[in-house]
Amino acid sequence: MKILVIGGGGREHALAWRLRRCASVQKVWCAPGNGGIAQDAECVPADLGNSGELADLAERLRADLTVVGPEQPLVLGVADEFSRRRLRLVGPSRKCAQLEGSKIFAKQFLERHRIPTARMLAVCESAADAYRVIESVEWPSVMKADGLCAGKGVLVSGSRNEARAFVENVMEKGTLGDGGKRMLFEEALQGQELSLIVLADGQHFIPLVPARDHKRALDHDQGPNTGGMGAYSIDSLISKDLEQRILDTVVRPTFEGLAADGLTYRGFLYFGLILTPEGPKVLEFNCRLGDPETQAIVARMDFDLAEGLAATTEGALDQVRFAWKPGASLCVVMASGGYPGKYEVGKKIEGLEEAATIPNAVVFHAATEDQGGYYYTCSGRVLGVTACAPTLEAARSAAYQAVGKIHFDGEHHRSDIGLAYKASATGD
Repeated sequence: MKILVIGGGGREHALAWRLRRCASVQKVWCAPGNGGIAQDAECVPADLGNSGELADLAERLRADLTVVGPEQPLVLGVADEFSRRRLRLVGPSRKCAQLEGSKIFAKQFLERHRIPTARMLAVCESAADAYRVIESVEWPSVMKADGLCAGKGVLVSGSRNEARAFVENVMEKGTLGDGGKRMLFEEALQGQELSLIVLADGQHFIPLVPARDHKRALDHDQGPNTGGMGAYSIDSLISKDLEQRILDTVVRPTFEGLAADGLTYRGFLYFGLILTPEGPKVLEFNCRLGDPETQAIVARMDFDLAEGLAATTEGALDQVRFAWKPGASLCVVMASGGYPGKYEVGKKIEGLEEAATIPNAVVFHAATEDQGGYYYTCSGRVLGVTACAPTLEAARSAAYQAVGKIHFDGEHHRSDIGLAYKASATGD
């Protein structure tokens, strides 16, 4: 197969890296890609906001299959355009992608189909409405900007002053763009978070291995929310009984609810869960693979991903063998100083060749430019240093050894990725 990957971040590099190693794959393109992705795919220019242009590209390249990494093209309807032209694409329709494109749509869907989730407190159409709600709800509470906000549109707070500042920035100053025009308030839940991603073909679904993201910018879950500062995957993250409970009370009812609403879901569906004393509940949906969870998940794949993706477009997932490497994997995000706030770009990256010598480790490029054979930073999250090993401790050691070889001015990363699992496993 010849496969086109749409996107240009760490998730897309991980996909291209895995697809390039599939026996069934002859060629991989990535649109638009980035400097580092060019190691594993031919990068071609593209406008992610133009569905027609992306379909034109797939036709021109004669791609057998296209897989979409980021949410924006899906929310804008790229899958519908490909379907109209009878081009094979892995990703949900525009209507299904509303599960991520609107937090309010997703919350109303969950409540309508009685899928466990946090109780909705209010929906605000204006900053004035939001300020009134802030004075009336109990704190701590959760505030969510309705639209796409690159992982920065959620505030969990016990402070009315912090909540007011969030409304001012998001709804009045427009720091998150159109995604912040409406605001959802919901109750705050207690428990550990979990990422469970499934692949669905419209008839069947296959759960991928579980993972856990680290969203806060600083160690010990301090600082502002980010798009993700690291993730890890290990089978013992959840028990078999808990996995089955999640499938029975959350995953299957979600697909049944979509079908009841006249929607057929094809592609990846990310369930952002919280494990409460009452059971697993849905925090959010993503209509695609998570980032950086993808890096950790891809590292454990022991099957032909391209065959699985092709089967997704054919309604034949039940005929594919999905196997996973035993043990664990872990990804550490190396970010520009100041991320997720203001940061500088154009910093030269040193030590990538040395990092590549660390056994079991691989460096995925999220935001780099190749300038004359040297790599430079070009956005907030720059690299996703990932390792796979028989134990989480060994994966963590390899990943941080590779991190230690890489340097760029202002670089920032968390030093505690995976430690929360170790503490919970030992009862600390």
